[in-house]
Amino acid sequence: MSQEASQDFSLGKVQVASSPQERFDEYLQSKGKRTTQQRRALVECVFEEHDHFDADELLEMISRHAEGAGVSRATVYRTLDELVEAGLLRKMDLGGRAVYEHDYGYPQHDHLYCQLCRKLIEFRSEELMAIRDAVAAKHSFRVTGHRLIVSGVCEECSHKRHRRHSPLDLI
Repeated sequence: MSQEASQDFSLGKVQVASSPQERFDEYLQSKGKRTTQQRRALVECVFEEHDHFDADELLEMISRHAEGAGVSRATVYRTLDELVEAGLLRKMDLGGRAVYEHDYGYPQHDHLYCQLCRKLIEFRSEELMAIRDAVAAKHSFRVTGHRLIVSGVCEECSHKRHRRHSPLDLI
């Protein structure tokens, strides 16, 4: 078996006790805040599928939802901050752009980031976790998590950059 075939970089599953909406409701209640229809619509939109997004992309997504018609830009930014604080989303700074991803219900994982097309590729590596834990143990360090973003150029963008020029390019 090849080394590539023996390595599985998939994320796997994490069991959670409550839905993201229930968890967010509990967070808001603990802060003395109300669960509004706009917040509910944003949580529903964010957790429909797992994807990375920025605030502008969320605004675009929510505008396509019937319940999201009245959600303002300020509400989106405020709710994103609350979702991060509640432990439901993770915020990453990629090239000066704030990008969000699901944190609740997803295992520890890392990313490859294409600097040209901005694609994020998620992966999980047991070898990387073992190195992290060994270094932490050597320094009597208690690990609570980590974040690794490897920057570079994805295969698709690399092919575009290195494509041979053809006489048809002059037309």
